[in-house]
Amino acid sequence: MDAYIDALAYVFGTPVNILFIVFSVVWGIAFGSVPGLTGIVGVALLIPFTYAFAPEQSLLLLGGVYVGATFGGSISAILFNTPGSPEAACTALDGYPMAKRGEGGRALGIALASSAIGGIFGTLVLMLLAPPMATLALEFGPPEYFALAVLGISAIASIGSGSVFKGLVAGLIGLGVATVGLDPITGFGRYTFGNNMLLTGISFVPVIIGTFALAEVLSRVSEGRKPGTAITDVSTRLPSRRELGEAKGTLARSSVLGAIIGALPGVGATTASFLSYSEAVRWSRHPEKFGTGIPEGIAAPESANNSAVGGSMIPLLALGIPGSATTAVMLGGLTVHGIVPGPLLMEQNTLLVYTVFIAMMVANILMLVFGVRAARYFALILTIPYAFVGPAIVVMCMTGVYGLNSNMVDIGVMLSFGLIGVLLRAMRYPVASFIIGLVLGPIAETSLRQGLMISQYDYGEFLMRPIAATLLILAALSLAYGLYGQYKRARESAKGSGVAEAAE
Repeated sequence: MDAYIDALAYVFGTPVNILFIVFSVVWGIAFGSVPGLTGIVGVALLIPFTYAFAPEQSLLLLGGVYVGATFGGSISAILFNTPGSPEAACTALDGYPMAKRGEGGRALGIALASSAIGGIFGTLVLMLLAPPMATLALEFGPPEYFALAVLGISAIASIGSGSVFKGLVAGLIGLGVATVGLDPITGFGRYTFGNNMLLTGISFVPVIIGTFALAEVLSRVSEGRKPGTAITDVSTRLPSRRELGEAKGTLARSSVLGAIIGALPGVGATTASFLSYSEAVRWSRHPEKFGTGIPEGIAAPESANNSAVGGSMIPLLALGIPGSATTAVMLGGLTVHGIVPGPLLMEQNTLLVYTVFIAMMVANILMLVFGVRAARYFALILTIPYAFVGPAIVVMCMTGVYGLNSNMVDIGVMLSFGLIGVLLRAMRYPVASFIIGLVLGPIAETSLRQGLMISQYDYGEFLMRPIAATLLILAALSLAYGLYGQYKRARESAKGSGVAEAAE
């Protein structure tokens, strides 16, 4: 308790420290909302400036950026179908359709409230359960990672407009795209067609920007939609107590899942958001409505990816192992000040650790205030004719994609997947299934093959490990339940059509 009192006195005792948190949250929202920049870039750009500050103040800055950027990606995802960061890709699946119905303000409010709830929960987990969660994370080996990925992939059949076949096909296409590049075990090239630039694989960011943002612009042009008819209400409105109550199951489940996945080294908020979206589909009474614009489709990924922020700090502080790409950059910021994260950090730098706890809690609360303002300023763009906004989105996306790796091939990937995204929409194949296969495919493949090498290719070893066996059994049961649910709905729909025809 004394440590928390000292940390509170440090954070609130100096106005400069509060200004640092305010600035970092605003900075993070700005970077998170621009496609291609992401929180990683926002954190990296601030590291050189932290030389002039104390280590505690440096983490006030970096932690606030991480919190703000994770939410910021949802703003452009909802308003323009352009995820500002990879972890916001799932938010676009239901957020943008809701905005097209004139419920943009409601969608932004749900995203903001869910982000704050998930972020506060993740920070509480960080404050109370850092050592036990770090120990649990160490129990995860390749078999457990494989089983976790399978659990998420098993939901692809339940996503879509009632067609199990289309959901599976879209998911398999995503899995196929994920295999392009060097084999993770043998190092041989796969599906590169002689292009050395594809040896590193197809980057996830150009794919989601092409599939969502560019495909949306192309669809508008091809359909000849009139500017201003798609989104009519962008005044951010936080959800009521009743609306939060209706989504409490989704918020609780996704926040817990996000904190656990965030604590797994190297997994991060993107995987947490997709797995949480998959589980929201699986547990829903109306899974066929996902992708059409429902609140649960926004609440699940947003609460999970923000909860994963706190979770990813657990292995960083307790073990010295980055829990995500952003915390890997933050690790560099710590080493600049001669701080080595690990088991002894909480004993040797108590003020530093507890300052991080308090700062992230304050940042999540401030996010509610500045998130509403940021969304309103973004909404002003919608008053501009789409003939100007559309090309500007394309240019912004191309700039962001090229800026990631200074690689022209990434722009080609983005353009190609923009066309693929248009085809998927036109043929009514669920984009969510495709993206889930793309994100979780590499984790499943690499973990499976590593696990088989460790067990000398004994598949039964996966079922002998309690965590892996439990996850695989849950995946099998949930897949069977999802398929049965779709079969039941199909029969009811056919029966209803027969009754209607007889009445005529």
